Amino acid sequence: MAQADMVRISVCYARPDSVFLKEFDVLQGTTIAAAIVSSGVQQVCPEIDPSTMRVGIYGKLKTPDTVVRTGDRVEIYRALTADPKLARRRRVQKTRESGTREGQKWLRGGA
Repeated sequence: MAQADMVRISVCYARPDSVFLKEFDVLQGTTIAAAIVSSGVQQVCPEIDPSTMRVGIYGKLKTPDTVVRTGDRVEIYRALTADPKLARRRRVQKTRESGTREGQKWLRGGA
């Protein structure tokens, strides 16, 4: 197999306690789904379900059938653990209740 038939990519998956990052060569025309399987990430992180997890390349969402190119970093995204709007409301409420100057600013309407 000629080197020209191969592309160098990396596969990344982050957990709260660790990161899986592997750089390797795959054949041209390999899809994101095939690259994930080839990386071995599912043996290290068994919670990954390719049929339900969202994937992307450098922070841009892609479909699993997208073909990878040289230099791509395939990212596997975890589901959100908290609703961002609800988390912000809780932070604001906590700041308001703290009695600090910043908390008082929230109560006065930002002045």
